[in-house]
Parts: sequence; structure tokens; C-alpha cells
Amino acid sequence: MTRNPLETIMGALVLLVAAVFLVFAYTTADLRQVKGYPIHASFTKVGGLSVGGEVRLAGIQVGSVTGQRLDQETFEAVVDMTVLESVQLPSDTRAVITSDGLLGGSYVKLVPGSSDEMLAAGDSLARTQDYQSLEDLVGEIIFLATQPAGSGG
Repeated sequence: MTRNPLETIMGALVLLVAAVFLVFAYTTADLRQVKGYPIHASFTKVGGLSVGGEVRLAGIQVGSVTGQRLDQETFEAVVDMTVLESVQLPSDTRAVITSDGLLGGSYVKLVPGSSDEMLAAGDSLARTQDYQSLEDLVGEIIFLATQPAGSGG
């Protein structure tokens, strides 16, 4: 069986393009965890949030999720995060687990408060808002739509 030199060259070219694409994807993707100070937050439901997920403030990544565990006393999910050292958060900052669109993953959105006291390394965020899935939202809309007029619901 004879090999066509053109097929060999085209195969090598395809492999070269694939290697260039992989190098480009690896160098442009920000897959590393953010170095900074640790904070924690407790939620009753975290949805699809995963370790390595983003922590954002005003839409900008300022941290990453470093761990998740179950509190054995309250049965809440405790999310461990790191936040950049340069970002000092007020102690009344609120943490919200939200989705990045219908097909996007979950991330932690930080909403800064107005306190003069700042969070320190290892502090816990007292104000949190749980993940609300699309199914939860649709259920609430259906519930509200089926309430009789004037029921105050």
C-alpha cells in the first residue's frame, strides 16, 4: 500500500493547527485560582457552583471558590473562597449565588455593603442569598398566576 505524500502533509498540518489551538486556549483561559485572603459563606442551596468557580464583584472576577463542605450542625453548604488582597470588602457584604445565563455555570456575586469595618482573612459573610434555579422561578410565577385576585399573595 503506497502512501500519498499529500495525505501525510495534510495530516501533519491538521495536527499542527490542533496544537496551536490548544496552546492558544490554555494561555487565554484563566483557569488558575486567585491568590488572596480566605472568606466563607453559608447557603441552603448552591446549585451548580463548583470548586474553581468565579467570585465576582461588579461583574469582574475578584476571587475563586476554593472549597465546599457541609456544616454538620446546620446542614448548610459552606462555600470557601479567596478574594484578591487588593479588594477590601465591607463586613456587611452580601454573597449571592447566581447563574451566568441559561447555559452558563454558577458563580458567587458579591454585593458590597456600606459598613466602615472591613472583612479580614477567615471571616464569614453573614448575609447570603441562595441559588435560585429556573425551575424555582417558573414555580413561583405559576403560583402567583394561579392566586385569586385580591388574595394578597
